[in-house]
Amino acid sequence: MLTTDHLARLLLDEDRLAILGCAARRPCSVDELAEAIHGKRASLARHLAQLTEAGLLSVGGGPGHERYALDVRTIQALKQTLFARPAPATPAGANEKVLASFVRDGRLTHLPAQHSKRQVVLQWLAGRFDPDRAYSEREVNHLLASHGEDHASLRRYLVDAGLLTRSAGIYRRAPARTEEPQP
Repeated sequence: MLTTDHLARLLLDEDRLAILGCAARRPCSVDELAEAIHGKRASLARHLAQLTEAGLLSVGGGPGHERYALDVRTIQALKQTLFARPAPATPAGANEKVLASFVRDGRLTHLPAQHSKRQVVLQWLAGRFDPDRAYSEREVNHLLASHGEDHASLRRYLVDAGLLTRSAGIYRRAPARTEEPQP
């Protein structure tokens, strides 16, 4: 795919812009494109090669009868990429702020009521488990008891959130979906 930097370099040339403008109206011959850049045939071949290689122009017709047209599919794909709404960003340090509010000296003061904040705390808790190790329920309870008072609820929340898996009384840390927050 064409990078934004490469696209900018291609479009920051008046002759290439004139070629694209001409080809955007209708498929053009080499002679018509040469007219668009005031007869500068010496650089025309280089410009056409760059624009077709980038996918901005498509070539049709047979040898000696080539017609260059704007490649609308590439332009539409570029528009989608360049003008797509960015995903809402998590404010820098948001996870750290949540953890600072609910974790003191490695122990939960209380569990957040808000779902998104609870997820941050649960991800932090899940990070206390070794991903390559199987845990008995007793071991899970012991580990969680060192981080909060209600180890049974914490265990249930971790399983319900998909952060721990449970099968036949054996618990494992689920594969990480995102980076775990650090306190």
